Amino acid sequence: MFVRNLKQVEETSHFVEWGSGTSHRLLTERDGMGLTVCHTIVWANTTSLLEYRNHLEACYCIAGRGEIEHMAGNVFPITPGDIYVLDKNDKHYLRGGRDEDLILVSIFNPPLKGTERHRLEGGEGSAY
Repeated sequence: MFVRNLKQVEETSHFVEWGSGTSHRLLTERDGMGLTVCHTIVWANTTSLLEYRNHLEACYCIAGRGEIEHMAGNVFPITPGDIYVLDKNDKHYLRGGRDEDLILVSIFNPPLKGTERHRLEGGEGSAY
């Protein structure tokens, strides 16, 4: 058993500024649990084109507001208590709220190493 908190993670390479926010990678591949758990902040007024080609992701909103847009054009507002699931390696736009950050608990399978960073420049979107 172990206990880990956000402040501890901030002192490691598992605290990542990913271009449109931050991610505390609280549980990673090295922990041997078979998944990653992150505390993710999506900054207000940001839009990111993302795709996880090698990971499935589920995100549970714990605070703030934002939205996710599927490439088919469906836009879903995200508020506290909502979960969105990218169960087919879905390419998507993730947006922070107009005036507030979106705060998520993000879960990845298979687990992340913990130091991955998005590359948001260019029109292809970020993928890892």
